[in-house]
Amino acid sequence: MIFAAILAGGIGSRMGGTDTPKQFLDLGNKPVVIHTIEKFVINSKIDKIIVLTPQNFVNHTVHLINEFIGENEDIVVIEGGETRNDTLMNSISYIDENFGIDDDSIIITHDSVRPFVTHRIIEDNIDAARRYGACDTVIPATDTIVESINAKTIESIPVRDYYYQGQTPQSFNVRKLFNLINSLTPEESNILTDACKIFTLKDEDVYLVEGEVTNIKITYPYDLKLANTILEDGYD
Repeated sequence: MIFAAILAGGIGSRMGGTDTPKQFLDLGNKPVVIHTIEKFVINSKIDKIIVLTPQNFVNHTVHLINEFIGENEDIVVIEGGETRNDTLMNSISYIDENFGIDDDSIIITHDSVRPFVTHRIIEDNIDAARRYGACDTVIPATDTIVESINAKTIESIPVRDYYYQGQTPQSFNVRKLFNLINSLTPEESNILTDACKIFTLKDEDVYLVEGEVTNIKITYPYDLKLANTILEDGYD
């Protein structure tokens, strides 16, 4: 089976001026998270969409889905975790408890605040996860990358040609991801920033899927303004 995990567990502390998590703010005439879910609903290869939200937003999310998408037995809303990786584990636990995990199970993990993910990106993630077991969506770095250890002076300026900006989806063979998570030491767990790092920590290959510059993440107020501009230009 192929599962999509829409990670909507964040509280949006960097959005500023609002107590509403950014994934529930309006983009055009509907919430950001609805735009995102819709991209996965239309893909016939995906068997189940798991939306993970803060506990106090679970019922609200169900209401939004019923209002904008309609009742859909292939979408479930469950509680996320305290961290991104806790949220990811909650999705894997749900899969294991309700469907079981076999060698062909695939999970597509995606930020709820990247509403402009394309059908092509999702398809490429499915293909790469099936073929290689792990993939990350990226675009080439366009700005010069500067490393500073002390946040005051430049330590190094790496060759830009070797660097990419990470996006999502990140997609995996569920069994392989589950086994690697369970093999992490407490020290390794503490330094995780995303699921792909689990693979790199264990010297497992993660293959690259080409992203899109429009596959933006809505983090700051400016991002929401940009997203509305993209939407007005007919990109949805």
